[in-house]
Amino acid sequence: MYFVYILECADGTLYVGITNDLEKRLHEHNHAKQGARYTKTRRPVVLKYFERRRTRGRALKREYEIKTWPRAKKLALIARRKKSQP
Repeated sequence: MYFVYILECADGTLYVGITNDLEKRLHEHNHAKQGARYTKTRRPVVLKYFERRRTRGRALKREYEIKTWPRAKKLALIARRKKSQP
């Protein structure tokens, strides 16, 4: 199982990535040297959205799709997820 996720950085920017261990990856983004270069200088980061994919290939395709979207569309995706949660 893989996760496609969106983080909000301390400077308000959004970061899109994939992982097979969401909790570990979030910790790396906030604390470890292996965190993505982009997020290292924009800590702390907050998980705003995630979705599951069965394979790495499908996760990579979805990550690429979301990365090509304008910021407004990413924010709309995050907002829709919040509305659908109890």
